[in-house]
Amino acid sequence: MTTDVHRTIDAVWRIESAKLIAGLTRIVRDVGVAEDLAQDALVAALDQWPESGVPNNPGAWLMQTAKRRGIDAMRRGSMQDRKHEQIGHELETKQESVVAELDEALDDNVGDDLLRLIFMSCHPVLSTEAQTALTLRLLGGLTTEEIARAFLSSEPTIAQRIVRAKRTLSEAKVPFEVPRGEELTSRLSSVLAVVYLIFNEGYAATGGEDWVRPGLCEDALRLGRILAELMPNEAEVHGLVSLMEIQASRLRARVGPSGEPVLLLDQDRGRWDRLLIRRGLAALERAGAITPIMGPYTVQAAIAACHARARTGDETDWPRIANLYGALAQLTPSPIVELNRAVAVSMAFGAAAGLALVDRLTGEPSLKGYHLLPSVRGDLLMKLGRFEEARVELERAAALTRNARERELLLERAAACTRGVAAR
Repeated sequence: MTTDVHRTIDAVWRIESAKLIAGLTRIVRDVGVAEDLAQDALVAALDQWPESGVPNNPGAWLMQTAKRRGIDAMRRGSMQDRKHEQIGHELETKQESVVAELDEALDDNVGDDLLRLIFMSCHPVLSTEAQTALTLRLLGGLTTEEIARAFLSSEPTIAQRIVRAKRTLSEAKVPFEVPRGEELTSRLSSVLAVVYLIFNEGYAATGGEDWVRPGLCEDALRLGRILAELMPNEAEVHGLVSLMEIQASRLRARVGPSGEPVLLLDQDRGRWDRLLIRRGLAALERAGAITPIMGPYTVQAAIAACHARARTGDETDWPRIANLYGALAQLTPSPIVELNRAVAVSMAFGAAAGLALVDRLTGEPSLKGYHLLPSVRGDLLMKLGRFEEARVELERAAALTRNARERELLLERAAACTRGVAAR
């Protein structure tokens, strides 16, 4: 029975923690103090709920308990400095009115508070690594251990990163607000980048033993869906949600029975999640209804939609994908975008056409340690029957990747090139 209650508490925390921390941050104006109060409420739940049972409104219980813990801490004298005395005073002043109408208050403010917390967690005063860790902690409800495991880092490193991030926000006096005007565009871009970074680490892990980490994809999708609800008129938010929904639809087909990678054209499309595809296509339509001008995430979603609509690999509209990558290169010029365009061109117009584009990128400094450049080049050389050159490229790609599963796949393809040479 106690185990069941603990499972329930874990589920409640994942659902309610972001709203709880956001609501407390609105009151205390310090995300570090807000999280401490939320954690105190969680400890109280772990202590009391196994005996008393889970309350009918666990989110309201946690909020009320967190506020009372803040007042108690002030009264015990553990909040001695002026800032914490002010926080305690604000909590006490608001206690009666807020608790009396707690459910209504939560419903009225939760959307705005969550949006403010998202923008605060992804504030440019923080590094990308800090933004990612703090977002997963405050909005994803992940423990420090879970974040460390997801990003193949040590728990102390992640803990320090989160502590420093909260301290930086406090010292910089970052306001708990949603940016407006021109600032909103750039700040929203940072938020979307962090969410997609989290998704990508789950979709194609950069290191470790696993090719995919579905949990991170789910966390990113949940954040994206929250953003879409809170910012319904932002086309790029819907574009990112569309992109993640469609890519997540392939997760089951991306790995074989032993966890080995299965590349796109080799996947069993019957294993693609049709519900996620429908959700992704609907989100893409919503983005298009807001504006006909596609932003970078909407363009990438349109590319993903081309794959989703094709019943087989042979039915894929590769010329359209190549054109969309061309449009993406205009919006966000990048050697990686050009590499992806080269792949699409090779599928649409032949391996030689793709290789000509790839060869232009071989001297690009930013791709020097990027394993997918020799991987793509090796694949195209293999298709052209230049097996020895292909083997060298694929072995170089295997040496550059930090993902064990991907390394195995690349070495298998390199071995196939050796067999190809021997068969000639």
